[in-house]
Amino acid sequence: MSSAIRQLIARAEVRLDPDPSRVLAQLFVPGQELVRDRRSRTSGVLSRILALPEEAVDTTLEAVTARFTGRHRDLRAILQAHYERVAHRVTDATALSNERRLLIGACFTKEYSVEAAALFNPSAVAHPDQSGLERGAVRFVLSLRAVGEGHISSLEFRTGVVGPGRNLRLDDPGRFLDAGHHQPTTYERELFLGKLLEAAADEESSSFLRRRLPSHFDNAALESALSALAGQPETWHGAARTGHLARHIATCNYDIEFDATSPLPERVLWPHAPSESGGIEDARFVRFIDDDGSATYYATYTAFDGKHVAPQLIETADFQRFQIRQLSGPAARNKGMALFPRKVGGRFIALSRWDRESSAIATSPDGRAWGSPTTLQTPEQPWELIQLGNAGSPVETDSGWLVLTHGVGPMHEYSLGAILLDLHDPSRVIGALREPLIRPAPSERDGYVPNVVYSCGALVCGEQLLLPYGVSDSSVRFAFVDIPLLLDRLTVDGPWK
Repeated sequence: MSSAIRQLIARAEVRLDPDPSRVLAQLFVPGQELVRDRRSRTSGVLSRILALPEEAVDTTLEAVTARFTGRHRDLRAILQAHYERVAHRVTDATALSNERRLLIGACFTKEYSVEAAALFNPSAVAHPDQSGLERGAVRFVLSLRAVGEGHISSLEFRTGVVGPGRNLRLDDPGRFLDAGHHQPTTYERELFLGKLLEAAADEESSSFLRRRLPSHFDNAALESALSALAGQPETWHGAARTGHLARHIATCNYDIEFDATSPLPERVLWPHAPSESGGIEDARFVRFIDDDGSATYYATYTAFDGKHVAPQLIETADFQRFQIRQLSGPAARNKGMALFPRKVGGRFIALSRWDRESSAIATSPDGRAWGSPTTLQTPEQPWELIQLGNAGSPVETDSGWLVLTHGVGPMHEYSLGAILLDLHDPSRVIGALREPLIRPAPSERDGYVPNVVYSCGALVCGEQLLLPYGVSDSSVRFAFVDIPLLLDRLTVDGPWK
């Protein structure tokens, strides 16, 4: 690394490591833990619980309560909720004591350590509440990719304050985790039908649904339209397959809400949709300012179903209620999509890595359906010969759009770089670093995936960037980047071509 680059960055001492004691209590159905043989063992487990003498029920529940109460905010409420989800399998539920019901709930519950394997790939945005801070300080929200058993990724949060200067403090993350509550949602007709056609649904059946559905609809309206479609099998031959695809798409779009009393660092976005059954990966959050001056937080993330990946969208105003939506169009493919923090030329803009190895840019009228991308940057430098992409949403400066990037080079080593895009025409690259801004230091090379530094988004604080980054897919470190010096370096280096 040249002396000019070394002057740009300063690593902080703060480090975030995974904490395996942070657990969620999840529904567990015996038998479904196996991949190849998922036959339920519910009946056998229930029969054994129902055969226990009441005294054994009481003593067993007391032991469970003593061992696990301190690990969850309201253990009895969790056990009751899980009992209710399997109560339909109990022949005479009215005859059960409350203790036996809770014991059934306990036998259908397991703890999942969301950070058991790793905690990495952070993204930082300004917190909605900036009150009570000293001059030059910014309160922030940090999103994190947490990985547990089975390499399942979920999305966690931390909060903290950066500034004045290079002061950095992370808040206590809290003791308990909360996966929130699913809420009724609505769907946008054109986006929904666009996803149907991408899934190769029958065009005539899709047209039938377009005529039946309003511009925004709920599950009841969808089921009514699908019922009408299914009632005409003689003339709508693709009705059955279209219905299956439509219901699949509906389950991939959902809302999650957390209790207002639940601290933000205890909230977890856990995979819920079929499209993300293998994990929620690498959320790139951005505080988006609309034309009317209102602020909304968006995050594009990678939904992984075990075989396929696709970018999806998180939307929230307050980090209490989240809308999860699919995206459509040619640019909404593969990994690493990142939204600009405002519209440009009246349209939403996003960076895309739709071809798996280059950076591209695309536009959308609504932030949901994305057109064909235009290539911005292709792998050329030695440290990015394998592939490259962005490392979070662009940062607006007077000199242009500052984009942090990642590159993959020999030995599959990941480094961080930067490019500069024209402020008025972001499809034009006007500067690019010739060498990495950050590459794995000797102390950062070992981890779950060695030789990796990776970020999903930095935060502006005065004339510096707070750059959180994942260390070898295992933990999180922070660096401060001098914005004026970086812009000067980008201006000196200029574009590559």
